[in-house]
Order: sequence, then C-alpha cells, then structure tokens
Amino acid sequence: MLLSRKLPGRLPGLPSGRRAKWAVLLLWVALVAIAVPYAGKLSDVVQSKSASELPRGADSTRVEELNPRFRGGELAPGIVVYARAGGLTAADRAKAEADRRALSPIAAGRIGTAAPSKDGEALLLTVPLADDGALTSHAEKVRDQADLNAPPGLRTELTGPAGNALDMGDAYGKVDSTLLIITALLVMLVLLVTYRSPLLWLLPLLSAAVSLQVTSAVVYLLGKHAGLYVADGMSAILNALVFGVTTDYALLLLARYREELRGHEDRHAAMRAALRRATAPIVASAATVSLGLLCLLAARMGFNYALGPIGAIGVLGGLVVVMSLLPALLVILGRWVFWPRIPRFGDPAPARAGVWERIGRAIGPRPRLVWIGCLAVLGALAAGALGVHTGLDREHFLTSTPSSMTGQRLAAAHFPGDRSRPLRIIADAPAGPALTAAVAAVPGVEHVGPAVPSADGRLVGTEAVLADASDSPAAERTVREVRRALAAVPGAVVGGGAASELDLAAAQDHDRRVVIPLVLAVVLLVLMVLLRALVAPLLVMATVVASYFAALGGAWLLFRHAFGFPALDVQVALMGFLFMVALGVDYNLFLVSRVREEAARAGHRAGVLRGLAVTGGVISSAGLVLAATFGVLGVMPVTFMVQVGVLVSLGVLLDTFLVRSIMVPALALDAGRLFWWPGRLVHTRDRTHAQGQVRTRTRTRTG
Repeated sequence: MLLSRKLPGRLPGLPSGRRAKWAVLLLWVALVAIAVPYAGKLSDVVQSKSASELPRGADSTRVEELNPRFRGGELAPGIVVYARAGGLTAADRAKAEADRRALSPIAAGRIGTAAPSKDGEALLLTVPLADDGALTSHAEKVRDQADLNAPPGLRTELTGPAGNALDMGDAYGKVDSTLLIITALLVMLVLLVTYRSPLLWLLPLLSAAVSLQVTSAVVYLLGKHAGLYVADGMSAILNALVFGVTTDYALLLLARYREELRGHEDRHAAMRAALRRATAPIVASAATVSLGLLCLLAARMGFNYALGPIGAIGVLGGLVVVMSLLPALLVILGRWVFWPRIPRFGDPAPARAGVWERIGRAIGPRPRLVWIGCLAVLGALAAGALGVHTGLDREHFLTSTPSSMTGQRLAAAHFPGDRSRPLRIIADAPAGPALTAAVAAVPGVEHVGPAVPSADGRLVGTEAVLADASDSPAAERTVREVRRALAAVPGAVVGGGAASELDLAAAQDHDRRVVIPLVLAVVLLVLMVLLRALVAPLLVMATVVASYFAALGGAWLLFRHAFGFPALDVQVALMGFLFMVALGVDYNLFLVSRVREEAARAGHRAGVLRGLAVTGGVISSAGLVLAATFGVLGVMPVTFMVQVGVLVSLGVLLDTFLVRSIMVPALALDAGRLFWWPGRLVHTRDRTHAQGQVRTRTRTRTG
C-alpha cells in the first residue's frame, strides 16, 4: 500500500535513476526499432476516396454511401478532353479511340466511345475508375496514355473526379520528404543559435525525430487495423505539430535542468529536481493541446474529425519522449553536453541584466499603459480581418493552376454545362419518372440522364449536369432549388458536384460554431486547474484570442496583397484558431506557472518580474521553433496548407514576442494580487514591501 502511494510521485524521476536511465534508453531503442518499419508505411493508409472527405450525415455523404448499390456506382471517372482549334482531324479521333482500347484494362467498367462537341473541335472520353486506394495511380496512367503519341497540335487534358484526385495526390506526395528535411534544418538552426553548442542541439532534434517515428507508427497501425481515417495532407500537419511541441517541451526541460545543475552536485539529483518542477507545466501544456485537438471529434468534416485523434497522438508521443528518453540521455551524457557553457555546481545564477529583465523593468512603472498599447497594436492588426473572404474556388485550391482545372475550362469551352462534376441524385425506386421530371424542370440544370435502377431494384439514380461551374454561387443556388423540388420525392438525396461543395461549406460552419467554444472551455479549464485561479486564466485566454484575431487580420493582408489569394479556404479559420489557442496558451502557461512559483516565494510583483526574466529566453526560442515548423507549410503547393502555416506562424510570433513577453506581465502587474483570485496567492504580500514595513516599524520603536 505504501509503495502504491509513493509510486506516482517517483515516476517522473524514474529516467534519472542511476540504473533506470539505462533501462529507459534500451526500452526506447527497442520501441524505435519496432516503430520505424511501420512509420514508413504511413502513406499506405492515406485514403484518397472521395467519400472520406465528406461531412458526416450530409446528403452528399448519403449519396456516396448508396452509390455501391448501383452497378459501377462506386466510381470516380476520369474525363479526357481532346481539343484542336479549327476542328479535329481523323488522326485525333483515331488517337481517342486508341486510348479507349488501351485504358480498358484499368477501367472499372465499359469505356464508351468519345463524345464529340457540336463545334467539331473537341471530344470527351469518360474512363470509369474505381474510387479506392488505387485511384490516383490509375488516374496517372490515364493522363500518361492521353499524352502518349498525341498528334501535333492536339490538346489533351484530364479532368473530372479522377483528375482532381490526381492533382491533390501530386501536390501532397511530392513534398512530404522535402518538408521534413526543411523542418529539421530550421529547427537545427534555431537550436544552434539558442544554445551555441555543437552538441546540445542534437538532443531536442533527436527527441522530435523519435516522437515522429513512434507517432507515425501508431497512426499507421490504427489506420490499418482500427479504421482510423488518414487524409491527404495529414502527415504534413503531423510533422509540424510533433516537431514543434516536442522541441518546445525539450527546451523547457533543458532550461530547468541547467538551473538545477548549479544547485546540485549530482546530475541525477539535478534531473530529478528539474523533472519535479517542469512536469506540471509540460503535462498541462500537453493536456491543453491534446484535449483541444480532441474537441474536433465534435466536427462533421471528415478531415477535421480525423485530425483530432491523430494530432492528440502526436502531442502525447512528444510528451512521453521528452519526459523519459530525453532525461535519460541527458544524465547518461553528463554535464559536458552543454559545452562550451557547462553549468557547474555552485556557479552563481546568470546576471539579471538580460534583455528580459530589462523589459520587465520597463513594464513595471506603467503596466496599464503598456497593456493598453499592446491591445491597440493587436486591434489594428485585427481590423484587417474585417475584409476577409472565405471559400476558395477549385481553381485556387493549389497555388498554381491544377491541370484538372485546365481540363475543366477546356471542356466548358466546347461542351455545355459542367460535365466534369455532375450532380448525383438517388431516390426510392417508384420515384423514377417523377425524379427526372422534377430535376429537369429546375432552372440552371443543363441536362438530366435517364433514371437507372440499383442492383437490388429498390433505388433509382440519375445524374444532372448544371449550366454553371460546380463551385460557383449560381450552381449552389441551383442545388438548393433541386433539393426543394425533390422534397416530396420519397428517399431523394442530392450529392456530388455543387451539392458536395454546399454540404462542405455547411459542415465547416457547424464545426466553427461547435468546436471553437469547446476548445475555449477546455483550455480555460486546464488553466484554472494548473494555476488554481480564475482571473489569471481569463486574462490569459483573452490575450490569446486577441492575438488570434490580430494574426488573422495580418495574415489576410499578406494573403490578399503578397500571395494574391482571393479568399481563405473554409478550413483555415478553424484550424488556425485551434492551433493558435491550444499552442499559443503553452507559452503563457509556461510563463504564468513560473510566475506563480516565484510569487509564492517572493511575492506577486517580484514573482512576475523574476518569472519573465528566467523564462524569456527559453520561451522565445520555443516560439521561434514552433513558428518555423508551421512556417515550413508555406512551401506546400496546397493553398490551405500555406494559409494555415502563415497564420499559425504569425500568431505564434505575436504571442511569443508581444503577448507573452509584454502584455501578460503588464496585465499581471496591473491586476496585482487579484491576478490569482480566488487562490491562496491573492493573500500573499510582496516580500520586499513587507520587509520594508518591518524595518520602518523597528526604526520607529528605536527612535
């Protein structure tokens, strides 16, 4: 019984034990050896299937679920456009027919002959492809075949669902390894500048690499055997998140260990003390980020929903590595790993004339004026968000024009309506004639196909080509009219094309309304538990939200005037908020938890200034690392990733160098001891002030 009570308190110090450190190291060597092969297979469980991206419970998702009940229903066709200005030649038609025969082995059904345009300048060849894990590879074969031996002057372009999937697969697949290399190099550079040591920077980077391997292996196994959805682009966000949080936690632990080495002759004792003092803020940080990410389980969007558990796995992986492997490595290697600035037992603390102490002295006399000035800066930046436009069209999904969009434009120039992404409509079997008649009568519908029965005869389905592009406002209005026209048709659901776009926008709106309040509540609760106060968490949360809107406004100005983006992707506002709040709170949490520790010893005012002085360097370095890891997303050819990377990087920098370093200390000084209300610290008095009063009373009695 006694052992069971002592064990939880001893666990944090386990990696620093004289014998236990070797056991911890061997355990991690074994885990990495097991994890690496599985981590390398992560791309095998990435799902490119279109239904996986759709919102849960939406009409368009229901259509995708019903499609397999039709012969050839679970398809993502590739549409090849052949076009020649002035009219097609016999060689052009022969080329299309040769492609039809050559592509038959990979098609998921019969390939019909190419359909000619009325102007005689184009052909459309529709190749049915299975919407499964092999979709992108089959789409690439279709594109290559269309380009092979094309007659001079004949334009060939691949569009349709298969073309869209291929574009996105190319965009994500070609940069994953490059992204990881750039991230590692940037983190290495920041760590070298921070520590000015040829050796120490390796340990945080090694910790991040181990975390990423283990996390990737766990995600692969869950995707392979537990049905976890892993979307295109998930690995890029996972890389940034795992590298960022693991390095942040490593920097915080290293800073505490360096402090304790000056007060302990035995490095094992120094590490135990460092772990004892650093565990609470690091664990609270991991809890904040992981619980914030798990709020995405309330989301309807497939990508958002899947990011929650995957991101939480990454954060917890970083936490476990930093709290076990890193301490073991540090005590094994000894003090010399800090060379050339080796902390010795008995060394005095660094002189308190650093930049962060000077900033504290500058804030001290006029804290209210300082935080009001910071708020004005954030407000000016946030004003830029007033002109934000959301909702990118498919032309701007990638930073360069995707080839499928070029094909869509080419098809639209010669064929009426948006044939690349038709609506798919399904209803109960008796509704066949009424279904097609109701849809055909809706303005904006260019063409309605025949009603086709399902394999079991219980359903009917048809496709409708709209006159307008599927991502246009006119097409969305047509979808609403179609759904109204089919309201009385038994079992009618409308999906595909513009209907999917409409449902995606509605799901994102739902996710913002539901997930954002959940994240705020969870983060506030964690802060209240850690700080044992109410005022401090509310003030910290207010500053983080203010910095988010400032970052959003500043990022929008960059997107509009520097990048040339016409709008924000609908996912950016939510993703940016999630990472900004969950990760931005980290630095304020590290600062305020240290301030609380110092205030308990020296009083509130001295605690604020001392906390800022001792944490300023490490938190600034951590902020630079996190900003760099997310900033790397800016090299992605996917507009959504670029926008998330720029927004989070800008927000982290604002939070690190303005909010955390100036605004929060100013608020804490201005609020005084009420900052800790209703906790015990609200009753403490500044030691220097109390000592001054004692001296005054003593002199009075003596006189």
